[in-house]
Order: sequence, then C-alpha cells, then structure tokens
Amino acid sequence: MQNILFGTSYLGTNYAGWQRQNNALGIQEVIENALEEICGQKIEIFASGRTDAGVHAFEQCFSAKLNFKEVKKLPNALNAKLPEDIRILWAKEVDDNFHARFSAHKKTYIYRIKTEYIESPFDSFITTYLSFNLNLEKMQQAAKLFIGQHNFKAFCSANTSCQDFVREIYSLNIQRQGQLYEFEICGNGFLYNMVRIIVGTLVDVGRGRLTTENVQQLLNGNERKNAGKTMPAKGLILKNVEY
Repeated sequence: MQNILFGTSYLGTNYAGWQRQNNALGIQEVIENALEEICGQKIEIFASGRTDAGVHAFEQCFSAKLNFKEVKKLPNALNAKLPEDIRILWAKEVDDNFHARFSAHKKTYIYRIKTEYIESPFDSFITTYLSFNLNLEKMQQAAKLFIGQHNFKAFCSANTSCQDFVREIYSLNIQRQGQLYEFEICGNGFLYNMVRIIVGTLVDVGRGRLTTENVQQLLNGNERKNAGKTMPAKGLILKNVEY
C-alpha cells in the first residue's frame, strides 16, 4: 500500500464543497469514485482542508493510501474519468506518516473582486462583483493589522464548532489592476469563513464604513457582529498548500 499525495485544481461552482455529503455532490466523492474505478479498491482521501460550496482551488492537496504501480500515470488516468471542472495536476509518493491535512504548514488563498456594474461572462464564476468603488490605500493599511498571531473569533462563522480561535497570518496583500482587486492571504490555518469575513471587513474599510481602529478592536476581542459580512463563496480560491 502506497501513501500518495495529489495536487488538484477545480472550479467549485457545481459542487456542495469539498467534503463528501449525504444529500449533495462534493468534490471528494467525485475523486474517490474515480480512484476506486481505477484501483479496484475502496479509497478514502484526506484533503489539506475543506473548501465550502462554490469555492475554487488552483491547487488543493489530498492524500490517499492505495495500490498503483506507476504513480506518475495516475493524473492522466484520473483526468480521463473526472469531469472537466476537476483536474489532477500531479501525484507523488510520500512517507507513510504523511497526512495532507496535519502535515500542512501554510495555506494561501486569493479573493477576487471587481468594482463593475456588469459581470463578465468569462470570469463571473470566480469573481465577486461590487457596484461601488474601494479605497485601496485604506484597505492596505488595515490589512497590515492582521499580520501575526491573533484571536480571530470575530472573523469566523458563529456556526463553527472550533474552540481554538488563534491563528497566525504570515502575509495579507491587496493589489489592484484596473477594476480588479486581488486579496492574497497566507496563514498557518483558517477558521470557518475566516478569509471571506476578513475580506468583507476590508471591503467595509475600503468604502468608509469601518476604520483601522475598528479593525484593531475586532482583533482585540470584539464581536463577530461588528465585523464585515461574509463575502460570497465564488470569489474565493485556494491558491496553494505548503508542506
């Protein structure tokens, strides 16, 4: 039995998130079914983390223990079985004690926003559109406050079952090209909806509804209700995972 690490890219629009579910189709189920067809055995895969319904990935990672002689041929074999919105990028053998989730050190997400009234048919699936302008400089100033280790209880969904809200953010950069704003955030882990709420808070800073002082108060233990809204899932992309 080999322990194999895979890289996969997917458009999450047509799926109820990564996780296998009873009443909806998850990306995990689609990949597991393809692997089982190829390998002829029951297989459970373990991702670096779950992505929610409608969230995408440039490079999500997952591991699985299976029997397959030529690992390098697995991506092509799987892609022949998978729908076009899920692609296996690479596969490699790793140590037996490696786990895609627990061995991960860093994750980087991108959130895309366009400040235009009319959505483009070419990128509307991976971009959130806003009908108002944003102040880039104010958002960049506020973004610096998130760097480091903080209690992010005010920046996660109230439905989370997590008891430990402390996470470390290594970088949070915001760049603008025309009307496109890209928020790139790298950390050691993220709470449920944390990235989408951080971006929603920065958007409120960019439109003048919140200040850097408000953001600091949120990081000092203020309540979720005082942070920005949870931005739509479709603008969020898992960029990569580092081990």
